[in-house]
Amino acid sequence: MFICTSMDYKTLSIIIPVYNEEKTIHLILDKIKEVPLINELNKEIVMVDDSSTDNSWKRLEEYKSQNTELEISLYRHSYNQGKGAALRTGIQEAKGDLIIIQDADLEYDPFEYNELLKPITDGHADVVYGSRFMGGKPHRILFFWHSIGNGLLTLMSNALTNLNLTDMETCYKLFKAPVIKSIQLKENRFGFEPEVTAKISRIPAIRIYEIGISYYGRTYADGKKIGWRDGVRAIYCILKYNIWAKG
Repeated sequence: MFICTSMDYKTLSIIIPVYNEEKTIHLILDKIKEVPLINELNKEIVMVDDSSTDNSWKRLEEYKSQNTELEISLYRHSYNQGKGAALRTGIQEAKGDLIIIQDADLEYDPFEYNELLKPITDGHADVVYGSRFMGGKPHRILFFWHSIGNGLLTLMSNALTNLNLTDMETCYKLFKAPVIKSIQLKENRFGFEPEVTAKISRIPAIRIYEIGISYYGRTYADGKKIGWRDGVRAIYCILKYNIWAKG
């Protein structure tokens, strides 16, 4: 259904939801700028400011004006809606053949894009998840209960989707554009992860791969935003989109 050759892919759209990331947004954009993509893929950077209360929007505008060689699109929500809503806007506006999710902080390394791209450009995959829990890449040691929570959420999701992912909650999700654009997404906050996983799992003949990635996690003092309420919402979304509402 979504099979293409590597020659069909011209542009990777990098979707970045932004909320109060004025201290790091230029750093992650510098990293993205430096990444040479395989197969001479072009980069389209789509940034969605979810009504930040700091100077994030100003930093985005400055970065775009100072880096005219990059294809950068900026969008701004008039009020704060959540990461999922920002991702929906970015996915809707993206023009690339492939779409990857990138957080605005420094927890994930854009230099690993090519490892995620390879299963798709080689013709094996339609979707690739970057797993923080497989492979020999570096991982910052942080919170025990977060790792237990992530494992339980992934296990619960796998039991209902019949997938064998190791990291459903990962930020790094790479899609063929027609795949992700064919899905009607609804979640506004961090429920995006279990919702998109549930809905992708039901696409006939979909080919999902997983690649080990590094993880440079943040503490709450560093600006990490996800909390226990988001974990409760994730459980609700796993049940909602796998059992109660399969639309």
